[in-house]
Amino acid sequence: MTAETPPKTLQELLVGFDDLLIIGDPLVRCTDALPLRDACPGCVTLVDGAARSNLVLRSGAAAVVTASQIDSLQCTQVVTKDIHAVFTQLVKAFRPRREDSVEYSSIHSNAQIDPTASIGCGTRVDAGVVIGAGVVIGDNCHLMPGVVVMENSSIGDDCRLFPNVVVYEHSRIDARVLIHAGSIIGGHGFGYRQVHGRHVSTAQLGYVHIEADVDVGANVTIDRGTYGVTRIGEGTKIDNLVMIAHNCHIGRHNLICSQVGIAGSCQTGDYVVLAGQVGLADHVSLGDHAVVGAQAGVMENLAGDQTYLGSPATSQRDQMQIMAVQRRLPELRREVKSLRRDLENRFSQVSTSAAGDHVGENPVVGTNADTSVDVQDDAMSSRAELDSAADDETSPSPHCIPFRRPAA
Repeated sequence: MTAETPPKTLQELLVGFDDLLIIGDPLVRCTDALPLRDACPGCVTLVDGAARSNLVLRSGAAAVVTASQIDSLQCTQVVTKDIHAVFTQLVKAFRPRREDSVEYSSIHSNAQIDPTASIGCGTRVDAGVVIGAGVVIGDNCHLMPGVVVMENSSIGDDCRLFPNVVVYEHSRIDARVLIHAGSIIGGHGFGYRQVHGRHVSTAQLGYVHIEADVDVGANVTIDRGTYGVTRIGEGTKIDNLVMIAHNCHIGRHNLICSQVGIAGSCQTGDYVVLAGQVGLADHVSLGDHAVVGAQAGVMENLAGDQTYLGSPATSQRDQMQIMAVQRRLPELRREVKSLRRDLENRFSQVSTSAAGDHVGENPVVGTNADTSVDVQDDAMSSRAELDSAADDETSPSPHCIPFRRPAA
């Protein structure tokens, strides 16, 4: 609870909500609204099942929001179908934001705005904001301190740009886009060519287009296209510390988690999920509804409607088989060593027997010669099996058993 927010009764906090039932004292006074893990005496908290009722009792919470009545709780209960909508309203009551409760339109005296820029109704421009020539900003936007919007860019209605966001020239941002602090939209792509032994930057003449209802996390970089557009599809949500390179086309309603790196000219379908630290090589395409697991490295095009794991990324089924074999490698190594010892013993016995049978004998013919050939064949077959087993083991210099030719 903030210092200026006094305790409030539960009845006051729930004004405007009809689809709920209060079991207990509606006039109980609450000091804060906190999730169950952080709940303390006097607060109102949220619980999603009777199995966690012991944690409510331990916290000393004055009231609880729940989807169904919990008989073991003695505190006041707010029973509702949409527990998260109700609890969100309770939290806002104790930690209000100005933009949630007050309509405002103001331009700070320290903001630098080019005379050719256009700013819509209800838009707030804070201190230190720089807006370049030809910029168009829609209605009910909020540009927080330190935001820079370069020339000929456009920002749609109801957008919020947090402190120190930089929007490069010719960028296009549609309605209801949220960009968190420190993100860079439209920076130059990492493209170079060699001229007379020197790296020379390629053209950086494109732009970035962020479609409606996109959320961009903190410290995200989205590079402009070389000649055309780098596009972020409608409804896509991008976590903190994501890098999207030049010429990429990100589909609609993607979820891109923290520390993902997408190289140039990649394309994703709709409803794609990239988990944390996924890397995409350049010119890779992902189909609709593809899911790429954490730390996977995507080196080639992947079809949609599948889950991929590993580096290089393969289907979940293939990757599970690979992982199962990898876990058995120590056991497989022991089996190979045991097999090798057995082969060595067998070869040694065959060689010794063949040598003992022919010591001091004259050259043989007929049946005895055939027997000698059979012994020789057996010995060479054993040697081949031994060499094959040695090749399977990872030892850099496998031990070789010398072969002594039986007496002729």
